[in-house]
Amino acid sequence: MRGRSSVGVVCGLLSLLGTLLTGCQSPSGGVAEDGRLGDVATGRTEQTATAPPVPTRPSGYGAVFLAVGECSSFGTTSFTEVPCAGERAAARVVARHDGTVRDGPRCPATTDFVLHISEQRPASDEDGDGTVPQGYACMRNLQPPHPGDPGGGGGPRTIVGDCVYASGDGQVRETACDGEDEHKPQYKVVRAVTARADCPGPTALYVRLGGKRPVGCARPL
Repeated sequence: MRGRSSVGVVCGLLSLLGTLLTGCQSPSGGVAEDGRLGDVATGRTEQTATAPPVPTRPSGYGAVFLAVGECSSFGTTSFTEVPCAGERAAARVVARHDGTVRDGPRCPATTDFVLHISEQRPASDEDGDGTVPQGYACMRNLQPPHPGDPGGGGGPRTIVGDCVYASGDGQVRETACDGEDEHKPQYKVVRAVTARADCPGPTALYVRLGGKRPVGCARPL
């Protein structure tokens, strides 16, 4: 009987000791049901600081009004930006600049026409501030004809290969080299040089081209 009692007492002491040890090893902060560390007794939890989501601008069509590579509908005075794959797409932007054509960079040589973008166009706003900066877009038709090509009879620039006719008062205007325009070609620009002295011998007319080689050497047709 004494032996059994001793065993019972020892077992009871071990059980009590285990309970005490468990209580000593328990941290004051527990684990909340959602897995965050905190004080289970009071219900307080530590919140992890997170940065607010950064708004992202849409890419491609519509991110910036008439950005390079985007397309416009038909028209040079009334137009809208449209998806290039759509049936309304007429021309693609090959260069885009802020400001005015007079003060800004020149369009690429084979630009077909220029779209002048007014400063106030809330319907086409690109960043939500109610305005679109004044600028211009250099456009290239998606389909022929391309008046900006050499001899095409149009485009914002006169380049080598273009034809001109005398319009009076010492002025010349561009016309198609194939003679199908209203005005027949009289001269053709065959070379662009830095000074008139650099033109070849048969040059009969000097055409102002602008750029690094501002003089166009034209021969009669």
